[in-house]
Amino acid sequence: MHSHDGQAIAMEPAQTSADPWRVVHARRPLGFELAKLESLFALANGTLGVRGGLEEDRSPTQGTFLTGVWERTPIEYHERFPGFARSTDTRIPVPDGVRIGLRLGDAPVHLREGEWLAFEQALDLRTGGLERTLRWRSPAGATLEIEAERIVPLETPNLLCIRYRVTSVDYSGPITLESALVASINAAEQGDDPRIGTRVKGGLSVTASDADRTLASICQRTQNSHIRLACGQRHRVMQTQLAFARAIIEDDGGVQQHYVAEMHPGDSVVLEKFVAYAWSRPEGGESEAALLDAVATTLERALTLDFDTHRADQARAFAAFWQAADLEIQGDTAVEQALRFNLFHLMQSTPRDGSGSAAAKGLTGEGYEGHYFWDAEAFILPVLALTSPKHARSMLQYRVHTLDRARNHAREMNHPAGALYAWRTISGDECSAYFPSGSAQYHINAAIAFAIRLYVEATGDIDFLVQGGAEVLFETARLWHHVGGYNPRRGNAFCICQVTGPDEYTALVDNNYYTNHMAQQHLRYAASIASQLGRERPHDYTRIATQLELSDREIAAWLAAADAMYLPVDPELGIFPQDDDFLDKPRLPIARPSEHGHRPLLLQLHPLTIYRHQVCKQADVLQAFVLAGNAIDKQTKQRNFDYYEGVTVHDSTLSASTFSVVAAEVGYAQKAYSYFLDTLRVDLDNLHGNTSHGVHMAAMAGSWLALAWGFGGMRVVDGRPAFEPTLPASWGSYRFGVRWRDHHIRVKVKKDRVEYAITEGAQLEILHRGKTVVLNAGHTVSLPLHAPTLPALKAVIFDLDGVIADTAVVHDAAWKRLASEIGVAFDDSMGERLKGVDRRGSLEILLERASRAYSEDEKEALASRKNDYYRQQIETFGPQNLLPGARHTVESVRRAGLKTALASASRNAPLLLERLGIASLFDYVVDANHIRRAKPDPEIFLAAAHGLGLEPSECLGVEDAAAGIASIHAAGMKAVGVGQAQALAEADLLVPNVAAFDIGLFTT
Repeated sequence: MHSHDGQAIAMEPAQTSADPWRVVHARRPLGFELAKLESLFALANGTLGVRGGLEEDRSPTQGTFLTGVWERTPIEYHERFPGFARSTDTRIPVPDGVRIGLRLGDAPVHLREGEWLAFEQALDLRTGGLERTLRWRSPAGATLEIEAERIVPLETPNLLCIRYRVTSVDYSGPITLESALVASINAAEQGDDPRIGTRVKGGLSVTASDADRTLASICQRTQNSHIRLACGQRHRVMQTQLAFARAIIEDDGGVQQHYVAEMHPGDSVVLEKFVAYAWSRPEGGESEAALLDAVATTLERALTLDFDTHRADQARAFAAFWQAADLEIQGDTAVEQALRFNLFHLMQSTPRDGSGSAAAKGLTGEGYEGHYFWDAEAFILPVLALTSPKHARSMLQYRVHTLDRARNHAREMNHPAGALYAWRTISGDECSAYFPSGSAQYHINAAIAFAIRLYVEATGDIDFLVQGGAEVLFETARLWHHVGGYNPRRGNAFCICQVTGPDEYTALVDNNYYTNHMAQQHLRYAASIASQLGRERPHDYTRIATQLELSDREIAAWLAAADAMYLPVDPELGIFPQDDDFLDKPRLPIARPSEHGHRPLLLQLHPLTIYRHQVCKQADVLQAFVLAGNAIDKQTKQRNFDYYEGVTVHDSTLSASTFSVVAAEVGYAQKAYSYFLDTLRVDLDNLHGNTSHGVHMAAMAGSWLALAWGFGGMRVVDGRPAFEPTLPASWGSYRFGVRWRDHHIRVKVKKDRVEYAITEGAQLEILHRGKTVVLNAGHTVSLPLHAPTLPALKAVIFDLDGVIADTAVVHDAAWKRLASEIGVAFDDSMGERLKGVDRRGSLEILLERASRAYSEDEKEALASRKNDYYRQQIETFGPQNLLPGARHTVESVRRAGLKTALASASRNAPLLLERLGIASLFDYVVDANHIRRAKPDPEIFLAAAHGLGLEPSECLGVEDAAAGIASIHAAGMKAVGVGQAQALAEADLLVPNVAAFDIGLFTT
């Protein structure tokens, strides 16, 4: 392909505000910046994309795109061989509805000829709208204030809404607003850079245009793909002084509607503009009349609501997405802003109806002809699967819809069975004219299988599998047996030859590591899904297997090939060779100065020169670690990172995020953050010099992956989300959200702690540093950010009341009875103060409210009376009074080989343990009879450690009261709090109840 990367000139960074919800450009754009800003400020809804040009400007790079409108152009070869792609699909600009020209009297307004007194263009990430203000003075001295707002509604896929306001500062005279549909925009032509432009044969031609005071419309048709298109515009006039003047049909088929008013200083005119589109399927039979009816219906509905209502609906739609993303960066608003900007473009550029996937440039520009590549599944879909699963499903549905095209492509490539998805495409047909870095990239099949697996694991959507997903999985899996085979010269290992991996600077190789590794995962997952569907959905599985003629024997062959997959380790370097010959090649001298700034090697050198050297365009081996590397140890990953970093030039914008994720995993914190910044701001800072072609969707996705998979350490392990978070040094904290099986997980990483909470759903198991953690609704689990430093943990010391049994209510009742008898007021605050305090200390607290002083003898008598009341109650206690999970928790500690002790402020602890039937589970018991000082003094926990014959640092304390947590820490131990975070904020680990305590978090 020539995947998503840099051009010649590095642009000046876009001006950004400190507000993480707004991206702002606040000065007059320079000429060379216009195309870049149009990309950055583009709006879309997955179906319709509108670049961010100004309404009055006639920028040649302003454009509007539709997912379903593209042209097919034959590919010309001097020498054509069997299987070569025959044509290419190109997403072409459709009539642009942004245009609103101005005229003061008879003089047209040309913004570039006047004076810009103040300007601001802002993308509102929170609400999904584009806003712009301009204070402009004409060459004749007339000053205007222009305000424009624009949305592309998420809930109406074929609609554009604009509100346009002009205020006179000092102008008196007539003004004309010339609202247009521009039909004369053509696709960018092919130049020296193969990543932008193409030779389009055909394109859209106008078949009908019409305009009157109510509606202006254009009908068009593509020459080769035979797609019909209709578009139309209508307006809402907000003031009586603004009146319809004329309708115009231009020579090129464009249409205009003009509105006029008489202006005086301080006057304003406001026009609300609505543009709708309708189109047919390729070769579709929909008539122009039917399409025009669809346009008219959309516009009629749109006009029943004013712009403010449309904008409010848009804000609500975005609010739901941002709630799921749950994003926050404390300490760097610019980073948070950039992450939000990237997520914004991901969400708005992905189709929602299965009609398409995520293009390399989304719907923001013409780069890569609007094609879909492997990065849709390897980078973009993972973000959406974990934040907005319905969008991920839509992307996969597109692959289901184009499965027959993939089967046809496999036959073109001489494979008798199976399916091979096109490397670059819109329709589903292969569009790459250069097969070494096109059709040879068989790993696209594995990327689609990976995406299906992640989506199904994250959602549990088995219906998707039986509605086409399994068919895609099986048909692509069976292709590996037609690409690879067993090689007796390599110990009968399964080898895959003459393919190209993600690194397009190394083409047509044998045993590309990434391809082999991902094929292995693909084959095993396909076999596991066949088994699962056979058990859980036998009728559906029988239908699918019969239709595909899929046998148990073929599935067994998948597993055999996976087990025999050739994945060698270089004995000298201890790394995975990228392919059979990669390590034998000389390294390419990386420094090749160019007068054009950052210019990738593919624009400087003949491909064969690149292929003969040990140089990587992007992550290849490391990409396998990110997508399917759970079984590979960190030391191996580190060795591979060290080696391949030295030969990678990062000419692809896909590369930085992968290096960031792996760097974070192997402990290279500074490198992880540096690569993160590269992928984070690739478009905002135009790091590769070609943002003008459209934003880099996969790099944007990579920034979230670097956050969640890199710094958050998220992986999927045994079907559960697993985390090993780290915190970048420059941040105070960060937060992100993950959707998992109808739950929403909030992950918040602080300086020394990480907090997990469920904001939707009831209960969910996750893994934290390899240990199971149970999350319950309404409770936040707080864990040490770094692995607990307790390598010599030998015992756990439990409190009794509120941890093992709920004796607090019995104590509370006994004290309340005594208080009533002596005339002392007893309320909840009093009861809270008595928690964890011994009997005599509790009596002193109670007597603070007494109306008289008591002698020592009287105090002893009162304490004894309270104790009698308490003992009367616990005489009825039995095992049924244990708190849920208490016995299991203590037993699990003993099974782990640790000692156990009890540290209770109650003098009746031994009796209570007997009644509860757990006295034999404790090696030592300390109660108030053994100590002189109550909690928060550390005496009771120090006595327990001494009784066990251990150092305090070798013990862990478990408490439900703040005084107990303080006592444990004062004793030099780590503390586990049982209960609510508000009361136990100082605990090292917080669990909602004793049943949630997992000793595995503290032992290896």
